[in-house]
Amino acid sequence: AERLQERGLDVIYPGLPEHPGHDRLRDLMNPGYGYGGLFCLDLKDATVANELLEHLQNDVGFGYMAVSLGYFDTLMSLSASSTSSELSEEEQARAGISPGLVRVSIGYTGTVEQRWEQLAGALDSMGL
Repeated sequence: AERLQERGLDVIYPGLPEHPGHDRLRDLMNPGYGYGGLFCLDLKDATVANELLEHLQNDVGFGYMAVSLGYFDTLMSLSASSTSSELSEEEQARAGISPGLVRVSIGYTGTVEQRWEQLAGALDSMGL
């Protein structure tokens, strides 16, 4: 999440100090497990987000596009057109779900550095 932020991307992750739930989660969590492997990357635009997800899945082998994020491998979803598609655009906006909001659940296959290299390379190739 910090590396994505350093690239100037809009990241939502409770492990970042500016996240509104950061202090509360720090008080509740088991320090041995950290803040978890689920984060959001808000690309604002559905077309850009879909291109990234397709590239990550089909060209890079980063993970799989899915509507559920419960699996042992890395899964990614575009919330506005999957899990939150039953909400109107106005309801999505009120909930903070932009058309390009990507949710990522990092699986336990591969190392964190391998996943980062795949993600960073995909972002680089798209100019993000």
